[in-house]
Amino acid sequence: MMKIIKQTQYLVFEEYETKTKTRVIGVININSNEVIGVIKWYASWRQYCFFPEFDTVWNITCLNDVNEVIQKLMKDRKIEKK
Repeated sequence: MMKIIKQTQYLVFEEYETKTKTRVIGVININSNEVIGVIKWYASWRQYCFFPEFDTVWNITCLNDVNEVIQKLMKDRKIEKK
């Protein structure tokens, strides 16, 4: 069973995988239960990034929700590195 880390009006964020130093978070549409994106570590930029599925549409509320999750992941990573 995947761990829900956050739920908002439109989205559910589920932890798919915990790697050695990073996590992979699925972004799921709350109405259709479809995966519409993934948040994961992007080594080239040395930060978590959002990878939306092709042909999805994002409003400001959903983008802000994704941003909040990314900010928390980055904060948690900095704490773990200390």
